[in-house]
Amino acid sequence: MDLIPAIASLGGLGLAFGGALAFASQKFAVEVDPKVEMVQEMLLGANCGACGYAGCAKFAEEVVAGKAPVSGCTPGGASVANKIAEILGAEAPDAEARHVAQLTCAGDCATAKEKHQYHGVKDCKAALMFSGGPTACSYGCLGLGNCERVCPVDAITMSDKGLPIIDVDACISCGKCKNTCPRQVIELVNAKTVHHVRCKSRDKGKQVKEVCERGCIACNICVKKCPVDAIRMENNIATIDSYICNNCGTCVEVCPRNTIE
Repeated sequence: MDLIPAIASLGGLGLAFGGALAFASQKFAVEVDPKVEMVQEMLLGANCGACGYAGCAKFAEEVVAGKAPVSGCTPGGASVANKIAEILGAEAPDAEARHVAQLTCAGDCATAKEKHQYHGVKDCKAALMFSGGPTACSYGCLGLGNCERVCPVDAITMSDKGLPIIDVDACISCGKCKNTCPRQVIELVNAKTVHHVRCKSRDKGKQVKEVCERGCIACNICVKKCPVDAIRMENNIATIDSYICNNCGTCVEVCPRNTIE
């Protein structure tokens, strides 16, 4: 019989605390703008960080608050940007071409020379700290797969020759691979661009020949042969203007080093 008062007392305390918590939850509740949830539903949910925020939920909050642009979700592209603009009653951004990651190095283990062998941690940044990296070319891919490991959608795989292979159809243009590469041999480019210069070296032709069979030697043949003047030579490296290029393929045909693909 002595248990009945104790049970009643505990029950009363439970009801009291429950009521207090219910009151507090209503009193101090933070109102969530329904537009935040609407925007979040439009996002891809990859939480890739390409927008510059910790995840899709945070980006949704910031864009509704006017602190982030409606086009901030680069993986979603113009489609998602237009939907967000519609939800917020904002002006739709100008449609921009989708961007994808592209490798700007052709120096695999069969074409690029090594200055020493590296047997340390399988990490490009760690390898770079050891005498500037194992590659003889100070601009070339280190081939240890940092880009592969950070890709949130598995769009990058390392080839058996030590270069990353990028699946541009799977790429969401988050830029993580570009940002993690210590040699900056990955760039985000217009997805409509067909021809790419697979070299980042700024060295002169003679130096390039000494370390890589595929590197650009700044011979200017592609510049001279391009029928629409879409190629220029900058710092000993050919650069293709994707807005001028008509994808004729002349540069690929005339490049003596097969640097342009």
